[in-house]
Parts: sequence; structure tokens; C-alpha cells
Amino acid sequence: MQYLPSYKTFFTLALLSGASAYAQYSPEKPYAGKVGVNLSQSTLAATPFNPTAPKGAPNIVYIMLDDVGWGASSAFGGLVETPVFDSLANNGLRYTNFHTTAICSPTRASLLTGRNHHSVNVPTVIDAAVNFPGHNGYMPFEKGTIAEILREDGYNTYAVGKWHVTPSPDLTPAGPFNRWPTGRGFDAFFGFMGGETDQYTPALWENTGKVEPDLHGQHLTTVLVDKAIAYIAAQHSAAPEKPFFLYFTPGATHGPHQVDKSWVEKYKGRFDAGWDVYREQVLARQKKLGLVPANVTLPPNNPGVKPWASLSPVEKKVFARFFEVYAGFLSHTDYEVGRLIAYLRDTRQLDNTLIVLIIGDNGASKEGGLSGHVHGINEYINGNLFAESYDSRIKEIDSLYDKIGTWESGPNYPVGWAQAANTPFRYLKQDANSEGGTRNPLVIFYPKLIKQGGIRTQYSHVNSITPTVLELAGLTVPKVINGYPQDSLEGISLAYTIHSSTAPGRHHVQYYEIAGGRSIYKDGWKAAVAHERGTPFSNDKWELYNLNEDFNEQHDLAAANPAKLKELQLLFDEQAHQYKVYPLLGDTTRITPALLTRGPLDSRRSAVLYPGLTQVPTRSAPFLSEESFIINADVELKDDQAEGVLLAIGGRFSGFTLFVQEGRLKAVHNNNGRLTDLTASRKLSAGKAILRYELKYTPARRLTDPAGTEILYINDEKVAERVITKEDALITPYDEGLDIGRDQGSAVSPLYRSPYTFTGKLNHVEIIHP
Repeated sequence: MQYLPSYKTFFTLALLSGASAYAQYSPEKPYAGKVGVNLSQSTLAATPFNPTAPKGAPNIVYIMLDDVGWGASSAFGGLVETPVFDSLANNGLRYTNFHTTAICSPTRASLLTGRNHHSVNVPTVIDAAVNFPGHNGYMPFEKGTIAEILREDGYNTYAVGKWHVTPSPDLTPAGPFNRWPTGRGFDAFFGFMGGETDQYTPALWENTGKVEPDLHGQHLTTVLVDKAIAYIAAQHSAAPEKPFFLYFTPGATHGPHQVDKSWVEKYKGRFDAGWDVYREQVLARQKKLGLVPANVTLPPNNPGVKPWASLSPVEKKVFARFFEVYAGFLSHTDYEVGRLIAYLRDTRQLDNTLIVLIIGDNGASKEGGLSGHVHGINEYINGNLFAESYDSRIKEIDSLYDKIGTWESGPNYPVGWAQAANTPFRYLKQDANSEGGTRNPLVIFYPKLIKQGGIRTQYSHVNSITPTVLELAGLTVPKVINGYPQDSLEGISLAYTIHSSTAPGRHHVQYYEIAGGRSIYKDGWKAAVAHERGTPFSNDKWELYNLNEDFNEQHDLAAANPAKLKELQLLFDEQAHQYKVYPLLGDTTRITPALLTRGPLDSRRSAVLYPGLTQVPTRSAPFLSEESFIINADVELKDDQAEGVLLAIGGRFSGFTLFVQEGRLKAVHNNNGRLTDLTASRKLSAGKAILRYELKYTPARRLTDPAGTEILYINDEKVAERVITKEDALITPYDEGLDIGRDQGSAVSPLYRSPYTFTGKLNHVEIIHP
């Protein structure tokens, strides 16, 4: 019998070679040798079937941060010390006219594919995708990712950090996994799938398996760098001549802003002069570095941002602390990236490594609101920023001053600091109509080709990066990847700028759109329109700017040049049709769950869930916010001593938990750190039981208005009941997801310590929408 290698041996060899089945038998690559009727009549091809990178091909590293702001890092004139980024910029090229999409998922989709974000069906955050062409969240396989391209070109590919471009319905333990990182060209993935995660109790996955980490107090960014180094080290040992691609995307500096106190104390008192002085100092530094024209001035404050001098002593105290924490978080990230760079240098790989550093996937974040917050949740709830008054909010934050930035908090700074971090621009993240939402620092570092630092001002977009990298590395997009014929890239390569700071720009036209806010760029002119969500588009007022003369959009020329405005409006409409931007979202039609890309349980009236299910993301779990629902937990108790969580959704900053403690059934709502609970009037007894929680929701207008009742039952006996508010019914999981039989991650309620696994027998939990 002919010898056949074991499956394990074959699989190991396939991993080491990096060859996919498609690459081995691709019709694009006809066999170059001679095939005779027997071996003696055949000639072996000179090149193998498996992909082999061109000799000398560089390693490629994408590093993209989150929510940083144009004027935060010292590499772009900011007052936050980032010596590693400074070094990369000083020995590479700074791009001052580089743009993203104004929000995270679309920027990442565009970066990965080299196409416009609607072209790859990612119109906004992936969680809010809706069932229209260009909007459904499913990136087409005909538009391959950089990882898929590079793997066909002989690279190993690794993704570490934030992903956030897998369609929400697919984020389940059952997949499908073809749009997870390992399904889109990455050999390995370690990180978090959602838009944010806690830096000390993160929701982590490796490849397609849930990881239940104990970080032992380590910061997540440290763990991510360790993992990235481990991936590279393994490859460097097994295949030292083979190049790698690393997509490194830490959660920094997206909320929650958390970092070791030593990093915070480094900045103690450094921002006491406030955000107005910060802006002035940063603009002066940016001019000195040659990053902005000498005639640039600061725009007016964003709406609601008070002059620092007008603030009370308490406001100044807590607001300065917020930015000390943020600065420490960013400096810590810079340090950790430095460990990665040092590893590449120490292993003699850095000189042939092409690094793309994008310091933010959109503008600085306004999600902290006017006062900032200590508890990690986006507090824009149904258009109302806070449930309580501004003054009460400041008082509460002051009482939590010592916790800001620690593992016990989940802070985000106020919009005054977001505006400062975005110097010299005015508006912020999500504002696709503004440079403040879309302009981000870009650094390209490639010692093999770039011999000295410089500044480049040519217009570019995040869809430019993948075409640039492929051209610099001498690589091409295969005509077919995994059986899918490939569409052309839409970004314009920046390779022409490497050796010339004065080369005429080649990226002539670019549209932007997020949630109805939109703009169009053409050869230095820009037409833009902000959109207030929930209002008719007919109310929108277009503006016009000449960016060649007006760097940060301070002079609206719409009235003076209506012909140019009309030209650009027509161009936007043309681009919108071409790239599937329509229908615009954000008008008076509320995006209900029924309009969103369907989750696996959205069409079911009931769902039966079993113990062991942990941190299922929101859109993949039964929808519970502002809904009536019933939870039935089927349990068996040996005695009255059983305890633990039956169901939990969310974590210590926001969520809901149903659990047993001291023999009593309990339900706790965590409303942004404020806790309400319901406890059964009698204890449980041994035997089988159905433990039931029922929420009867009545729509209400204000967060504090009564909005129905919640009831606890033991079998059919009512054992507790109370009136709830609308705020109680807003069950928001803060990206920690849903757990059955335990509370993985941080505890929703301080009455127990995670994971607080149920000690009785939990057969299953059924969730019913009546």
C-alpha cells in the first residue's frame, strides 16, 4: 500500500508552508514543469505551488489606534509624550492631509480592503448595519483584504487587537466564521471582536475560540503586544526567510480610558491650565513642526464647550484628571508599541519592515459628553445626554475622582478635551462633514526606502493605504482569491509621494458619509453638510470650503460661490450612486432592530440557552433593551445553599443580572453604575424549579418615567414585584455580552465576585418575547 502521511503531519506541513489549498491548485498558476505518464518522463517545476514572496519582500505592519485626535500625540504637535511615534515619524514620513471615514468600523473596512466603505457594505459601526446594498455589514469576498492578498503572495498574516468588522449576526460560537479574521486572510487572530472592551477584564477571542483570560492585573495593550511578538517569533524561528504581515489595533485610546496609575501620575498637574491653553500651545507646536500653515488660527469652541476660565474649581479639578488619564493611556500605548519595534530591531527585522502608523481611526471622541463620565458606557441615550443635571453629574464625578482611570472605572473625557485633542480642527468623531471627524495623523516608516524624515501634504484617504503598501512591496492583487474574481482597488497609492514632497496629488475625488452627515472633496474644494439625527434631510444646510486656502474650515463660501457648491453637490450624488451610499440613514425613521441586519435569534420568539455560553455579543444574543421579555431558568437544587448567576448581560458599568444568593432569587439592574435590585420574599427549597423573571415594558418618554413592572416567580408563585423606569429597561451590555450560568468578565452587581458560577444544576435558560 502506498504510504500516506498522517492527517496531523499533512496539517503541520501545510501550516509551516503557509499554503492554502487554492494556492496549490490555482488555475492562475498552471504547472510550469512537465507531466509525463510516469515519474521518469516528468520534470519537476522550478517553483513550488505554494505562494512564495518575492526575494527581499518587506515585513508589513499596520498599527492603528482608536479615537486619538489630530493634536494629541507629540508626533503631531500634541502635549502627550509619544517618543516611539516621534521616532517613527522623524525617520519616516508624516502625512498631514490623510483622512479616515469619521468612525471605526468603516475606517477599518476601508483600510483592510483598499476600497470605499460602502463598497464593502460597512456604512457605519458594524453593529448598526441595515439590510440594504452597501449597508448590510457583509464585506464581499470579491473585495479581498490585504491579508488575503498577502497570504497569496507568500506572507504569514496576523491580526492582534480590535476587529469590529464581522457582521453582528455572525458573532456567535457557531459562526459562521468566514468573515471573522481567520476567514478573511489571517493565519491567526487574538483580540476583541467588538468596538471596545475593558482594558483589565477584556472580552477576548483567539482565532474563533473564546478566551477566558486572567491578565493578573496586566493591561490589555501589554498582553496584545506580547501576543504579537509571540506570533512573529514563532514564524521567525520556523521560516526566517518568509515575510509577515501584522495588523496591530489596540483598544487605545477608545473608552474606557484605563491605565496603571504610574502613567497617570506622570501627567499630574500638567493640564491644569485647561483645554484653551492646550489648543494654543499645540497649534504653536504644529506650526513649528511645519504640520500646518503659518496662517492657521483656532476655530470657535464646539457647541456647549465652556471657556476653561469660566469653570468652577471642581470642574477644573475633575476635567484635568480626565485628560491626565487619557494622556497616560496614550503614552502607555506608545511605550508598548515601542516594545514591538524594539523586538523587530533586536531580531534584525526592522530595516526591512514597512510600518504604517495611523494615529486614530477617526477624530477625537465626543462620547464623553459635556461633563465626561467615569462609568464606561456611551451616554447618548435616545438623544438625551444624561438622566440627571450637569451639576449633579459633576458632583458625582468628583466623588469618584480617585477611581478615574483605574480598573474600577470606565471613563471617557468631556468634549472640551476632545476638541483640544483634535487641534486645530473643530468637530469630532462621527462628523463625516468635517476635517475634525476625518483627518488623522499618518506615518509611513520604511528604512529600506525612506532614508530621512519629511512631511507630505498630498491629499489621501484610508483606502489609499493598501494600494500604497502593495506598490512599495512590489506585490499585486491576484485576479482570483479563494475562487472569487477580484474587483479593482479604489484607493490611490501614495507611493509616488515617497521621494517627492511636491509631486502633484493624484487623489482627486473622495466622498464621506456617516449617519446622514456627508461631504465631498474635489481637488482642494469641499462641500459638506451636517445632519442632526431624527430630522428631515430637507433641513440640512450645505457649506463650502476651499481647503487649499482654509486648512481647518473656518470660512464658509457657499453663499459666495453657489456654482461651485452645486457642482460638488451633484458630484456627491454621482459618487453616492456609484458606491451604494444611498439610502442615507439618520432621518426621522428610527432604526429599529427589525431594520438591522438580522441576528441569529431576531426572528425567534424564544431562545433556549445553555450553561457555558459566555460573552455573546449584543446583536447575536436575544434583544432585551426596551422590550417586554420573560426569563425562565430550569434548575435542580439539592438544598437551599445553591448560589450563583443564572443569566448576566453586561458588566460592572452597565447591564442586568439574574442570580441566586443566600437562598434568594435576585435581579439587579446596573444603570451606568447606579444599581437597583429586586429580591424574592422567600428562600428557595430543594428540588426542581422554574425560576422566572418577567419584565413588562410600557414605553416612556423620559429616563426617570415609570415604564412598567418587573416580577420574580418561583415556579408560578410571585415572590417580588416593583415598578421600573425607562432607564431600568435600557439594558445595555457595554460589549461584555451575555453569559449563562456565570458572569464572565466584570460583575454586573457588586453583590458577588465574577464569575460567580451557579452551584446548582442549571439545565437551561429560556428567553421569551411575549
